[in-house]
This record gives sequence, C-alpha cells and structure tokens, in this order.
Amino acid sequence: MLRFLAPLLCSALATSLAAHPHVFIDTGFELIVDDSGQLTHVRTTWEYDELYSLLITEDMALDPDGDGILTADEIGKLNGFDMQWIEGFNGDLVIAAGDKGVPLSGPTEVATKFEAGRIITTHLRTLEAPIPAGETGIIKAYDPTYYTAYEVTRPVTLIGESTCDITQTAPDVNAGVVALQQELSMLDPDMNPSDAGLPEIGAQMATTVSITCAAL
Repeated sequence: MLRFLAPLLCSALATSLAAHPHVFIDTGFELIVDDSGQLTHVRTTWEYDELYSLLITEDMALDPDGDGILTADEIGKLNGFDMQWIEGFNGDLVIAAGDKGVPLSGPTEVATKFEAGRIITTHLRTLEAPIPAGETGIIKAYDPTYYTAYEVTRPVTLIGESTCDITQTAPDVNAGVVALQQELSMLDPDMNPSDAGLPEIGAQMATTVSITCAAL
C-alpha cells in the first residue's frame, strides 16, 4: 500500500533496509454489528512505526521545532495522507464469509493522531454484503508482497448489542514460510516478489481475526 503513497520515502526505506518488509504497522479493528447481529462495518487503526512516521512528517515539513508534538493545523495537513489509494487497491484488508470475499467500500471517517513519535490513523469501511448472524467472518490485514508488515497488536473491539465470539489466530510460521522469507531477503528491495515467482507471503504472515455473532 505505502509503495503507492510515498514513493520517495519508500525508496529511502528500501535503501536503508536489506529485506522485506520495509514499513511496520500495528493494526487494530473495531467490528460494528447491527441490531440483527450482522457485521456491517470495520474501522481499522494503523499505527505506523517511528521511522516511517519520521520520514512522513519530515517530508511534509511538519514539526519543524522537533518537539515531537504536532499542532492542530499540522494534524489537519497530515490527515488523509495515507488515503490517496490507487484504483483497485483494497486497503490491504481482506474480509471473507465462507469461501467468498466480501466487497468493501472505500475509506470514510478518516482521522489522524500523532503520539510518541508515531502516526496513528483510523478509517471506516462498509461491508457491501454484510455478514449475517450465525456466519463466521474472517478478517485479515496484509500487503500481499509483504513490503508492509501489519501486526494485529492493537485492540480488536466490538460495537453493537449482539453476543459475538471473536478470536485471533497467529500465522503459522513454519519452515516453508521461513525459507520463503529468506528468499525474499535476497531480492532487490524494489522487486515485486510475484515477479520472481514467489507466492504472496503477506497472506501467510497475516493474523486471522474471526467473528461469529448470535442472532438477536
């Protein structure tokens, strides 16, 4: 995702790091359920690593006094910097019910904070086909190329009156995945792994969030 948002910054990151990934994002979800127990919306939080946050603020000439505090005006300029998505970009978010993918709206209700040297943004996505009560929704945040690493370290919370079972399953980092990571480390930083015939490691490294809600 970030490859398309700030190519100059990502080029700097690629030069400084020898292997995938280059950008690290702590991720969280707010799962919104309606009165019938349907999952209708997901609000996603992205907390960027300190290095990328620094590069973004420097590139945008924010925090010129270097005190680590942004003014309201600076936050306003920063807000939405990561929402300039190219056509067809899925927001590095995949939601499925059974074996079918769920189409999502573009981002709305975009908000930005800056805390402890890290940019934190949130945005809301609407499920264009809500997941009914009784069915299990699967949610994964990942960049297929693993250029950006998303880790679900922030809270996963529920908004709504339904009784829902929410679980998180960490990726299975087996020997095959480790070998794939080693192959990735040998690639030129600007090369797309798919161009080298490598599979989408981002999906394999993604935490799986599952939600099943009871009907009211």
